[in-house]
Amino acid sequence: MRYPRRYNLAPVIGKHPYPRFGPANVVTTIRAMLVALVAVLIGRPATPEMLWVVIGLTAVMGALDGLDGWLARRTRMASEFGARFDMETDAALILVLSILVWQHGKAGAWVLLCGLMRYAFVAAGWLLPWLARPLQSTRRGKTVAVGQLVGLSVALAPIVAVPLSAVAAALTLTALAWSFAIDIARLSRQYRAT
Repeated sequence: MRYPRRYNLAPVIGKHPYPRFGPANVVTTIRAMLVALVAVLIGRPATPEMLWVVIGLTAVMGALDGLDGWLARRTRMASEFGARFDMETDAALILVLSILVWQHGKAGAWVLLCGLMRYAFVAAGWLLPWLARPLQSTRRGKTVAVGQLVGLSVALAPIVAVPLSAVAAALTLTALAWSFAIDIARLSRQYRAT
């Protein structure tokens, strides 16, 4: 199938080798819509009710995150496209949560690093192509991603006071930095071995 030059979808579609979108990608699309719904709250005044809604939606998105991977494996429709779609949806949610934590004074501006780290890593891959090599999915990476949702939700919770919310956010950022450091070291070793 050929696409007009201005809508060149062939590289994206080539990474999704199935004739239909699949139930896992539908679940990830629902998650992406929920991320957009939460993102609408950026810039709005915080109320305890709003923060609890964000935390509740984050929990729902976390559960759906586990479901989409299971569905992809169960329906035998796992693809590079689906894995990337899932990862970028997670990254967008972490960015939105980190902005909300900072905006509502639950941690300093440094908490934005939780949300910006993925995008900085991608940008670094443009400058240093060895960083753009594919990474294998690991239990560590999945655990740290879930930890981001939990840690930022704890920091955002109305019942968690500012010193403790900053501690939760700092632990979350530390875990993420550690995970990225391991991945960068692995990519560096692979690059030097070639």
